[in-house]
Amino acid sequence: MQALLRRLPSHHKERSRIEGEYAKSLAGYRGENSIDYHLTPYLSKEFLVLHDIRLLKDEKNYFQLDILLLTRSYLLILEVKNMSGTLCFDQKFQQLIRTLNGKEEAFPDPILQIKKQQKNLRKWLLEQHFPDIPIYSYIVISNPSTILKTIPTYSENVLKKVIHAGALEDKIQFLSSRFIENIMTIKELNKLSRLLIKRNTPINPNLLQQFQIPFSEIITGVHCVKCFSIPMKKISGSWICMRCQHTSKDAHIASLQDYALLFGQTITNKDMREFLHLSSPSSASRILMTMNLEYTGSYKYRKYQLPL
Repeated sequence: MQALLRRLPSHHKERSRIEGEYAKSLAGYRGENSIDYHLTPYLSKEFLVLHDIRLLKDEKNYFQLDILLLTRSYLLILEVKNMSGTLCFDQKFQQLIRTLNGKEEAFPDPILQIKKQQKNLRKWLLEQHFPDIPIYSYIVISNPSTILKTIPTYSENVLKKVIHAGALEDKIQFLSSRFIENIMTIKELNKLSRLLIKRNTPINPNLLQQFQIPFSEIITGVHCVKCFSIPMKKISGSWICMRCQHTSKDAHIASLQDYALLFGQTITNKDMREFLHLSSPSSASRILMTMNLEYTGSYKYRKYQLPL
């Protein structure tokens, strides 16, 4: 989304919608990062932390875990919510109601969500022939100023499952003192960690398709890594920004990452010339050679693999 916003005209009809989606994604990312502060004291060979694990649930569907803690005695799923205002967990109607600046907004019930995550993870572990190990979960509110409320009649689940980030260390200590029997060996723990990373399938949506944006509406050219102005000009082997005068020998690398994110990791010499505004096939070939990219095909049919 950063790459798309960088290359979308300021007046584009979809820009405000993409900016809204980007803001939500960024808030979630920052929320997860803030939780790391509370987990760092525990990191060891017997306490492993994985972020954003997305696993295949069945032939077509996936389930995703924000943060997964692995120990020899138990597993802990953390669903992180970086939301401000007042949050009311309504278990009667299984929804989360946020009040912010006098406006109420309803969201899916995160307690129901983490229960499904636990069920899916347990099923996945059994299918991979790992020992039956206790799995716990918490919804962690990363914003310390967020006010939490619940409907008293249905508060039991909320009090058990929803915590502020500051309470996370106490909860981990409680679980570690309660579950002292090791279900897995160190070898099994490491095997599980490696398998989770291997089977992780990060989502990489086609944003142009999602927002119905044709290639012709994308701003092409090398962007300045300092002020993000597009395009830079290639003069005497260097890229020069006409706005801030920043000079770079390899500014094209960041722009090719934009290309990979928006259009896919495969690129031809012709594609590169069009996207980077290069004047000749030989200029594009020199860049491709210096990047030492893997490729398939030969001559004008050659396709290069861009890294993300």
